[in-house]
Amino acid sequence: MVQPMSPTLYYAPMSSASPVLWALAELELEYEGKRLDLTGVAHKQPEYLALNPMGQVPALVDNGQAMFESSACMIYLGEKYGVAKGVWPEVGSPAHMVALTWLNWAAVSVGGTLRQLFASGGDHAPPEMHCKPINDYAREQFGNLMLVLEGHLRDREYIAGAFSLTDAYVAASLGWSTGVVGFDLASAPNLKAWLGRCMTRPAAAVMNP
Repeated sequence: MVQPMSPTLYYAPMSSASPVLWALAELELEYEGKRLDLTGVAHKQPEYLALNPMGQVPALVDNGQAMFESSACMIYLGEKYGVAKGVWPEVGSPAHMVALTWLNWAAVSVGGTLRQLFASGGDHAPPEMHCKPINDYAREQFGNLMLVLEGHLRDREYIAGAFSLTDAYVAASLGWSTGVVGFDLASAPNLKAWLGRCMTRPAAAVMNP
């Protein structure tokens, strides 16, 4: 009987691959990690573009099939491996609906706001793209999004009740972006406490090898 191959993750430190590294650690999965230097050209070569046509990280290969986009990788890992490990809700359950909702909230609503914020005023954006009104608006929207999560966490320790890979995904994003944007966590005590619970999990320490 042919044994299934271990997953392979192509990643770079301090990137959108970080939550996938966290997920693999939570799942205690054996995997092959392939670190890419994004200042080089390896991620733009045909061999890698066949795995991730965006030429970015992450790329996850499992049983010969490649996928990309960190949110998709998290959902796949959760649904294939996470239920048995207790870090993903049973598919089709109310908690599963909550986990999917907030994971995609982070990817779409928070992620889109951050892209707008950095494009309109970030250090890596060309000066001709800088626009203070748009940057101010994006910064305000980011704060509003944080208060939405603050309200959701008012009577919950974790986003879907118990810890799940959704918490890892959202915390991996907010752990750095709240500081970069300058959001005052003191104004959101539920969010701050939740972030502390997530970021002190042992698996979180593997995010940036």
